[in-house]
Amino acid sequence: MKRFVLLFLSVLLLAGFTFSVTTIEFWHAMESDKVPLIQNMIQDFEALNPDIKVKLQYTGSYPETLNKLVAAVQTGNAPHIVQIYEIGTRLMIDSGVIVPVQDLLDQDKSYDVAVLLEPILNYYTVEGKLYSMPFNSSTCLLYYNKTLFEQAGLDPNRPPQTYEEVIEYCRILTKKDAKGQTLQYGLTWPTHSWVIEQLMAAADAPFVNNNNGRTGRATEAVFNNEAGLKIFELFDQLNKEGLILNTAREDWSASDENFISGKAAMLFTSTSDVRIFEEALTKNGYTLGTAFLPVPDASVSGGPVIGGASLWLIAGHPDSETKAAWEFMKFVTQEEQQILWHKGTGYFPTRKDAVKRLHYERFYAENPNYFTSLLQLLLAKKDYNTAGAIMGVFQQARDTIETAYERMAAGKMTPAEALAWAEKEVTKLIKEYNSIYQH
Repeated sequence: MKRFVLLFLSVLLLAGFTFSVTTIEFWHAMESDKVPLIQNMIQDFEALNPDIKVKLQYTGSYPETLNKLVAAVQTGNAPHIVQIYEIGTRLMIDSGVIVPVQDLLDQDKSYDVAVLLEPILNYYTVEGKLYSMPFNSSTCLLYYNKTLFEQAGLDPNRPPQTYEEVIEYCRILTKKDAKGQTLQYGLTWPTHSWVIEQLMAAADAPFVNNNNGRTGRATEAVFNNEAGLKIFELFDQLNKEGLILNTAREDWSASDENFISGKAAMLFTSTSDVRIFEEALTKNGYTLGTAFLPVPDASVSGGPVIGGASLWLIAGHPDSETKAAWEFMKFVTQEEQQILWHKGTGYFPTRKDAVKRLHYERFYAENPNYFTSLLQLLLAKKDYNTAGAIMGVFQQARDTIETAYERMAAGKMTPAEALAWAEKEVTKLIKEYNSIYQH
Protein backbone atom coordinates (compact mmCIF):
# COMPACT_ATOMS: atom_id res chain seq x y z
CA MET A 1 0.00 0.00 0.00
CA LYS A 2 2.80 2.39 0.91
CA ARG A 3 4.57 1.75 -2.41
CA PHE A 4 1.34 2.38 -4.29
CA VAL A 5 0.90 5.74 -2.59
CA LEU A 6 4.48 6.73 -3.40
CA LEU A 7 4.08 5.62 -7.03
CA PHE A 8 0.81 7.55 -7.33
CA LEU A 9 2.43 10.71 -6.01
CA SER A 10 5.35 10.29 -8.42
CA VAL A 11 2.95 9.97 -11.37
CA LEU A 12 1.19 13.15 -10.31
CA LEU A 13 4.48 15.02 -10.20
CA LEU A 14 5.51 13.74 -13.62
CA ALA A 15 2.15 14.75 -14.99
CA GLY A 16 2.87 18.33 -14.09
CA PHE A 17 1.09 18.66 -10.77
CA THR A 18 2.87 20.91 -8.31
CA PHE A 19 2.66 21.23 -4.56
CA SER A 20 2.93 24.28 -2.39
CA VAL A 21 5.57 23.14 0.08
CA THR A 22 5.33 24.08 3.76
CA THR A 23 8.63 23.93 5.64
CA ILE A 24 8.75 23.21 9.36
CA GLU A 25 11.77 23.16 11.63
CA PHE A 26 12.36 20.38 14.16
CA TRP A 27 14.98 20.80 16.90
CA HIS A 28 16.18 17.67 18.67
CA ALA A 29 18.72 16.51 21.26
CA MET A 30 19.43 12.98 20.03
CA GLU A 31 22.97 11.83 19.23
CA SER A 32 24.94 9.10 17.44
CA ASP A 33 22.94 6.10 16.19
CA LYS A 34 19.59 7.68 17.07
CA VAL A 35 19.97 10.44 14.46
CA PRO A 36 19.67 8.16 11.38
CA LEU A 37 16.47 6.73 12.85
CA ILE A 38 14.94 10.21 13.05
CA GLN A 39 16.19 11.04 9.57
CA ASN A 40 14.50 7.90 8.23
CA MET A 41 11.25 8.93 9.89
CA ILE A 42 11.47 12.30 8.18
CA GLN A 43 12.17 10.71 4.79
CA ASP A 44 9.15 8.43 5.13
CA PHE A 45 6.97 11.32 6.25
CA GLU A 46 8.04 13.58 3.39
CA ALA A 47 7.46 10.78 0.88
CA LEU A 48 3.87 10.48 2.08
CA ASN A 49 3.49 14.26 2.48
CA PRO A 50 5.32 15.90 -0.45
CA ASP A 51 3.75 19.24 0.45
CA ILE A 52 5.64 19.31 3.78
CA LYS A 53 9.39 19.55 4.28
CA VAL A 54 10.95 18.94 7.69
CA LYS A 55 14.18 20.73 8.47
CA LEU A 56 16.01 18.77 11.18
CA GLN A 57 18.50 20.47 13.49
CA TYR A 58 20.53 19.00 16.33
CA THR A 59 20.67 21.56 19.16
CA GLY A 60 22.86 19.84 21.75
CA SER A 61 21.93 18.24 25.05
CA TYR A 62 18.50 18.58 26.64
CA PRO A 63 19.51 21.59 28.76
CA GLU A 64 21.29 23.18 25.79
CA THR A 65 18.23 22.69 23.59
CA LEU A 66 16.01 24.36 26.17
CA ASN A 67 18.41 27.31 26.47
CA LYS A 68 18.57 27.70 22.68
CA LEU A 69 14.80 27.67 22.48
CA VAL A 70 14.60 30.54 24.99
CA ALA A 71 17.07 32.55 22.90
CA ALA A 72 15.26 31.72 19.65
CA VAL A 73 11.88 32.80 21.01
CA GLN A 74 13.37 36.12 22.09
CA THR A 75 14.76 36.74 18.59
CA GLY A 76 11.69 35.50 16.75
CA ASN A 77 13.48 32.49 15.23
CA ALA A 78 11.85 29.66 17.16
CA PRO A 79 11.34 26.24 15.54
CA HIS A 80 7.92 24.70 15.00
CA ILE A 81 8.69 21.56 17.00
CA VAL A 82 11.24 21.11 19.76
CA GLN A 83 12.21 18.05 21.75
CA ILE A 84 12.27 18.97 25.45
CA TYR A 85 13.24 16.62 28.27
CA GLU A 86 10.59 15.52 30.71
CA ILE A 87 11.66 17.79 33.55
CA GLY A 88 11.09 20.85 31.36
CA THR A 89 7.33 20.23 31.43
CA ARG A 90 6.38 22.79 34.09
CA LEU A 91 8.67 25.45 32.61
CA MET A 92 7.28 24.92 29.11
CA ILE A 93 3.70 25.17 30.35
CA ASP A 94 4.52 28.41 32.19
CA SER A 95 6.49 29.88 29.28
CA GLY A 96 3.50 31.06 27.29
CA VAL A 97 5.28 30.18 24.01
CA ILE A 98 3.64 26.83 23.26
CA VAL A 99 0.56 25.52 21.53
CA PRO A 100 -0.74 22.76 23.84
CA VAL A 101 -1.15 19.47 22.00
CA GLN A 102 -4.60 19.26 23.58
CA ASP A 103 -5.67 22.24 21.45
CA LEU A 104 -4.88 20.28 18.27
CA LEU A 105 -6.47 17.12 19.63
CA ASP A 106 -9.68 19.01 20.32
CA GLN A 107 -9.77 20.03 16.65
CA ASP A 108 -8.56 16.73 15.18
CA LYS A 109 -10.75 13.81 16.19
CA SER A 110 -8.76 11.42 13.97
CA TYR A 111 -6.13 10.92 16.67
CA ASP A 112 -7.17 9.01 19.78
CA VAL A 113 -4.70 9.44 22.64
CA ALA A 114 -6.16 6.34 24.26
CA VAL A 115 -3.72 4.37 22.10
CA LEU A 116 -0.84 5.75 24.16
CA LEU A 117 0.49 3.85 27.17
CA GLU A 118 -1.15 5.26 30.27
CA PRO A 119 2.02 5.90 32.36
CA ILE A 120 3.54 7.87 29.48
CA LEU A 121 0.36 9.78 28.75
CA ASN A 122 -0.08 10.60 32.43
CA TYR A 123 3.35 12.18 32.76
CA TYR A 124 2.69 14.84 30.12
CA THR A 125 -0.92 15.44 31.18
CA VAL A 126 -1.21 18.23 33.73
CA GLU A 127 -4.55 19.16 35.28
CA GLY A 128 -6.35 17.07 32.68
CA LYS A 129 -4.61 18.62 29.67
CA LEU A 130 -2.03 16.98 27.40
CA TYR A 131 0.60 19.60 26.68
CA SER A 132 3.14 17.75 24.53
CA MET A 133 3.36 14.62 22.40
CA PRO A 134 5.26 11.73 24.01
CA PHE A 135 8.12 10.65 21.74
CA ASN A 136 11.21 9.11 23.33
CA SER A 137 10.16 7.71 26.68
CA SER A 138 12.46 5.83 29.02
CA THR A 139 12.99 4.93 32.66
CA CYS A 140 15.97 3.84 34.69
CA LEU A 141 17.11 0.21 34.78
CA LEU A 142 19.68 -1.76 36.71
CA TYR A 143 21.91 -3.31 34.04
CA TYR A 144 24.20 -6.13 35.07
CA ASN A 145 26.89 -8.30 33.54
CA LYS A 146 25.70 -11.92 33.69
CA THR A 147 29.15 -13.23 32.86
CA LEU A 148 30.75 -11.42 35.79
CA PHE A 149 27.94 -12.64 38.03
CA GLU A 150 28.69 -16.24 37.08
CA GLN A 151 32.42 -15.76 37.59
CA ALA A 152 31.72 -14.42 41.09
CA GLY A 153 29.47 -17.35 41.95
CA LEU A 154 26.23 -15.36 41.74
CA ASP A 155 23.08 -16.56 40.01
CA PRO A 156 23.02 -14.69 36.67
CA ASN A 157 19.24 -14.92 36.63
CA ARG A 158 18.74 -13.36 40.05
CA PRO A 159 19.83 -9.71 40.14
CA PRO A 160 19.67 -7.77 43.44
CA GLN A 161 16.19 -6.61 44.37
CA THR A 162 16.75 -4.69 47.62
CA TYR A 163 19.34 -2.20 48.86
CA GLU A 164 20.72 -4.86 51.19
CA GLU A 165 21.24 -7.19 48.24
CA VAL A 166 22.85 -4.42 46.18
CA ILE A 167 25.49 -3.99 48.91
CA GLU A 168 25.89 -7.74 49.31
CA TYR A 169 26.35 -8.30 45.57
CA CYS A 170 28.72 -5.36 45.23
CA ARG A 171 30.95 -6.81 47.96
CA ILE A 172 31.14 -10.09 46.08
CA LEU A 173 31.69 -8.48 42.68
CA THR A 174 34.35 -5.95 43.69
CA LYS A 175 37.86 -7.23 43.01
CA LYS A 176 41.24 -5.84 44.06
CA ASP A 177 44.80 -6.72 43.10
CA ALA A 178 47.61 -7.63 45.49
CA LYS A 179 48.37 -3.94 46.04
CA GLY A 180 44.79 -3.14 46.99
CA GLN A 181 43.95 -1.40 43.73
CA THR A 182 40.38 -1.97 42.57
CA LEU A 183 40.22 -3.90 39.32
CA GLN A 184 36.45 -4.34 39.20
CA TYR A 185 33.71 -2.42 41.00
CA GLY A 186 30.32 -3.74 41.94
CA LEU A 187 28.41 -0.74 40.59
CA THR A 188 28.82 2.41 38.53
CA TRP A 189 26.47 5.25 37.59
CA PRO A 190 26.57 8.63 35.81
CA THR A 191 26.46 10.57 39.12
CA HIS A 192 23.11 11.98 38.09
CA SER A 193 20.19 13.05 40.27
CA TRP A 194 17.85 11.38 37.78
CA VAL A 195 18.81 8.00 39.23
CA ILE A 196 17.97 9.22 42.73
CA GLU A 197 14.61 10.51 41.49
CA GLN A 198 13.90 7.11 39.94
CA LEU A 199 14.83 5.28 43.15
CA MET A 200 12.54 7.62 45.10
CA ALA A 201 9.60 6.70 42.88
CA ALA A 202 10.48 3.00 43.04
CA ALA A 203 10.31 3.38 46.84
CA ASP A 204 6.87 4.99 46.38
CA ALA A 205 7.93 8.32 47.89
CA PRO A 206 7.17 11.90 46.77
CA PHE A 207 9.77 14.37 45.55
CA VAL A 208 7.83 17.63 45.96
CA ASN A 209 4.59 18.51 47.72
CA ASN A 210 1.07 18.83 46.34
CA ASN A 211 1.21 15.27 45.07
CA ASN A 212 4.46 15.84 43.19
CA GLY A 213 3.06 19.06 41.76
CA ARG A 214 0.24 17.14 40.08
CA THR A 215 -2.77 18.49 41.98
CA GLY A 216 -1.35 21.94 42.53
CA ARG A 217 1.82 23.84 41.85
CA ALA A 218 4.72 22.46 43.92
CA THR A 219 5.73 24.90 46.64
CA GLU A 220 8.43 22.92 48.45
CA ALA A 221 10.68 19.87 48.14
CA VAL A 222 9.84 16.90 50.35
CA PHE A 223 12.49 14.33 49.40
CA ASN A 224 14.10 14.57 52.84
CA ASN A 225 11.97 11.65 53.95
CA GLU A 226 12.58 8.06 55.03
CA ALA A 227 12.94 6.80 51.46
CA GLY A 228 15.33 9.62 50.52
CA LEU A 229 17.52 8.94 53.54
CA LYS A 230 17.73 5.23 52.75
CA ILE A 231 18.86 6.05 49.21
CA PHE A 232 21.57 8.40 50.43
CA GLU A 233 22.63 5.86 53.06
CA LEU A 234 22.86 3.18 50.38
CA PHE A 235 25.21 5.29 48.26
CA ASP A 236 27.15 6.39 51.33
CA GLN A 237 27.79 2.76 52.29
CA LEU A 238 28.85 1.89 48.75
CA ASN A 239 31.29 4.80 48.75
CA LYS A 240 32.74 4.07 52.17
CA GLU A 241 33.47 0.46 51.21
CA GLY A 242 34.84 1.38 47.77
CA LEU A 243 32.18 -0.64 45.97
CA ILE A 244 30.93 2.04 43.56
CA LEU A 245 32.75 3.79 40.73
CA ASN A 246 31.52 7.39 40.52
CA THR A 247 31.96 9.41 37.35
CA ALA A 248 32.23 13.13 36.88
CA ARG A 249 28.82 14.73 37.34
CA GLU A 250 26.27 13.59 34.72
CA ASP A 251 28.89 11.75 32.67
CA TRP A 252 26.77 9.14 30.90
CA SER A 253 29.56 8.12 28.53
CA ALA A 254 32.00 7.35 31.33
CA SER A 255 29.57 5.17 33.27
CA ASP A 256 28.58 3.36 30.06
CA GLU A 257 32.23 2.63 29.32
CA ASN A 258 32.87 1.47 32.89
CA PHE A 259 30.12 -1.10 32.41
CA ILE A 260 30.86 -2.13 28.84
CA SER A 261 34.55 -2.71 29.60
CA GLY A 262 33.79 -4.86 32.65
CA LYS A 263 35.28 -2.36 35.05
CA ALA A 264 31.93 -2.38 36.87
CA ALA A 265 29.52 -5.31 37.05
CA MET A 266 26.32 -3.28 37.43
CA LEU A 267 25.07 0.08 36.17
CA PHE A 268 22.16 2.42 36.82
CA THR A 269 21.18 4.15 33.59
CA SER A 270 18.48 4.68 30.98
CA THR A 271 16.48 2.02 29.16
CA SER A 272 17.24 3.92 25.96
CA ASP A 273 20.58 2.19 25.47
CA VAL A 274 19.56 -1.47 25.64
CA ARG A 275 20.62 -2.14 22.05
CA ILE A 276 23.98 -0.44 22.52
CA PHE A 277 24.76 -2.47 25.65
CA GLU A 278 23.69 -5.76 24.10
CA GLU A 279 25.96 -5.24 21.10
CA ALA A 280 28.90 -3.84 23.08
CA LEU A 281 28.89 -6.49 25.81
CA THR A 282 28.58 -9.30 23.28
CA LYS A 283 31.58 -7.89 21.42
CA ASN A 284 33.56 -8.01 24.69
CA GLY A 285 32.53 -11.58 25.43
CA TYR A 286 29.92 -10.72 28.05
CA THR A 287 26.18 -11.37 28.38
CA LEU A 288 23.84 -8.53 29.34
CA GLY A 289 21.23 -8.75 32.07
CA THR A 290 18.57 -6.19 32.96
CA ALA A 291 16.66 -5.78 36.21
CA PHE A 292 14.02 -3.68 37.93
CA LEU A 293 15.18 -0.86 40.18
CA PRO A 294 15.98 -2.10 43.70
CA VAL A 295 13.80 -1.02 46.62
CA PRO A 296 14.52 -0.46 50.35
CA ASP A 297 12.91 -3.81 51.19
CA ALA A 298 10.66 -6.35 49.52
CA SER A 299 7.50 -4.86 51.04
CA VAL A 300 7.88 -1.60 49.09
CA SER A 301 6.25 -1.40 45.68
CA GLY A 302 6.39 1.81 43.67
CA GLY A 303 7.73 2.08 40.16
CA PRO A 304 9.90 4.09 37.79
CA VAL A 305 9.15 7.56 36.45
CA ILE A 306 8.90 8.36 32.76
CA GLY A 307 12.11 9.92 31.51
CA GLY A 308 13.29 10.93 28.07
CA ALA A 309 11.53 13.71 26.21
CA SER A 310 8.44 14.80 24.31
CA LEU A 311 7.67 17.01 21.33
CA TRP A 312 6.34 20.54 21.89
CA LEU A 313 4.60 22.80 19.40
CA ILE A 314 5.87 26.36 19.53
CA ALA A 315 3.43 29.22 19.03
CA GLY A 316 3.85 32.22 16.74
CA HIS A 317 3.80 30.41 13.39
CA PRO A 318 1.16 30.57 10.64
CA ASP A 319 -1.71 28.13 11.12
CA SER A 320 -0.71 26.20 8.00
CA GLU A 321 2.75 25.56 9.45
CA THR A 322 1.38 24.57 12.86
CA LYS A 323 -0.98 22.11 11.18
CA ALA A 324 1.92 20.69 9.15
CA ALA A 325 3.94 20.30 12.34
CA TRP A 326 1.00 18.53 13.95
CA GLU A 327 0.84 16.07 11.06
CA PHE A 328 4.50 15.25 11.58
CA MET A 329 4.05 14.80 15.32
CA LYS A 330 1.21 12.36 14.70
CA PHE A 331 3.30 10.47 12.16
CA VAL A 332 6.30 9.83 14.43
CA THR A 333 3.98 8.37 17.05
CA GLN A 334 2.36 5.93 14.63
CA GLU A 335 2.65 2.22 15.38
CA GLU A 336 5.24 1.43 12.70
CA GLN A 337 7.48 4.37 13.58
CA GLN A 338 7.38 3.61 17.30
CA ILE A 339 8.30 -0.03 16.70
CA LEU A 340 11.31 0.96 14.59
CA TRP A 341 12.32 3.54 17.20
CA HIS A 342 11.97 1.02 20.05
CA LYS A 343 13.98 -1.69 18.30
CA GLY A 344 16.68 0.75 17.28
CA THR A 345 17.17 2.26 20.72
CA GLY A 346 15.42 0.84 23.76
CA TYR A 347 13.07 3.77 24.29
CA PHE A 348 9.56 2.50 24.94
CA PRO A 349 7.06 2.26 22.13
CA THR A 350 4.54 4.86 23.28
CA ARG A 351 1.55 2.95 21.89
CA LYS A 352 -0.41 -0.05 23.11
CA ASP A 353 -0.89 -1.48 19.62
CA ALA A 354 2.88 -1.40 19.06
CA VAL A 355 3.42 -3.39 22.26
CA LYS A 356 0.79 -5.93 21.23
CA ARG A 357 2.32 -6.39 17.79
CA LEU A 358 5.81 -6.84 19.21
CA HIS A 359 4.44 -9.42 21.63
CA TYR A 360 2.62 -11.37 18.90
CA GLU A 361 5.74 -11.32 16.74
CA ARG A 362 7.70 -12.77 19.70
CA PHE A 363 10.07 -9.82 19.80
CA TYR A 364 10.03 -9.67 23.59
CA ALA A 365 10.34 -13.45 23.94
CA GLU A 366 13.48 -13.29 21.82
CA ASN A 367 14.75 -9.99 23.30
CA PRO A 368 14.05 -10.15 27.05
CA ASN A 369 16.23 -7.14 27.89
CA TYR A 370 13.86 -4.91 25.93
CA PHE A 371 10.96 -6.41 27.84
CA THR A 372 12.40 -5.77 31.32
CA SER A 373 11.97 -2.03 31.07
CA LEU A 374 8.46 -2.29 29.66
CA LEU A 375 7.38 -4.81 32.30
CA GLN A 376 8.81 -2.63 35.08
CA LEU A 377 6.73 0.27 33.78
CA LEU A 378 3.50 -1.70 33.34
CA LEU A 379 3.74 -3.38 36.76
CA ALA A 380 4.40 -0.09 38.55
CA LYS A 381 1.98 1.22 41.13
CA LYS A 382 -0.21 3.94 39.66
CA ASP A 383 -0.02 6.96 41.98
CA TYR A 384 1.37 10.48 42.15
CA ASN A 385 4.79 9.24 43.27
CA THR A 386 5.30 7.17 40.12
CA ALA A 387 3.65 9.82 37.91
CA GLY A 388 6.77 11.91 38.50
CA ALA A 389 7.36 15.34 39.97
CA ILE A 390 6.92 18.54 37.97
CA MET A 391 8.41 21.90 38.92
CA GLY A 392 9.89 24.80 37.05
CA VAL A 393 13.39 24.52 38.52
CA PHE A 394 14.07 20.84 37.99
CA GLN A 395 17.48 21.28 36.35
CA GLN A 396 18.66 23.52 39.19
CA ALA A 397 17.24 21.01 41.66
CA ARG A 398 19.29 18.27 40.04
CA ASP A 399 22.43 20.37 40.27
CA THR A 400 21.75 20.91 43.97
CA ILE A 401 21.17 17.23 44.72
CA GLU A 402 24.31 16.25 42.82
CA THR A 403 26.29 18.78 44.88
CA ALA A 404 24.87 17.24 48.05
CA TYR A 405 25.85 13.78 46.85
CA GLU A 406 29.39 14.84 46.04
CA ARG A 407 29.80 16.43 49.47
CA MET A 408 28.56 13.23 51.10
CA ALA A 409 30.84 11.05 48.95
CA ALA A 410 33.79 13.25 49.94
CA GLY A 411 32.97 12.80 53.63
CA LYS A 412 32.02 16.45 54.13
CA MET A 413 28.41 15.68 55.01
CA THR A 414 26.52 12.75 56.47
CA PRO A 415 23.64 11.35 54.42
CA ALA A 416 21.14 13.10 56.69
CA GLU A 417 22.98 16.43 56.45
CA ALA A 418 23.34 16.22 52.67
CA LEU A 419 19.69 15.38 52.15
CA ALA A 420 18.44 18.10 54.51
CA TRP A 421 20.66 20.73 52.88
CA ALA A 422 19.55 19.75 49.38
CA GLU A 423 15.86 19.82 50.27
CA LYS A 424 16.19 23.26 51.86
CA GLU A 425 18.02 24.68 48.83
CA VAL A 426 15.57 23.20 46.32
CA THR A 427 12.63 24.61 48.28
CA LYS A 428 14.24 28.06 48.01
CA LEU A 429 14.55 27.60 44.23
CA ILE A 430 10.91 26.55 43.93
CA LYS A 431 9.68 29.56 45.90
CA GLU A 432 11.79 31.96 43.84
CA TYR A 433 10.44 30.47 40.61
CA ASN A 434 6.84 30.56 41.79
CA SER A 435 7.14 34.20 42.76
CA ILE A 436 7.82 34.96 39.10
CA TYR A 437 5.60 32.51 37.24
CA GLN A 438 2.67 31.81 39.53
CA HIS A 439 -0.58 33.25 38.26
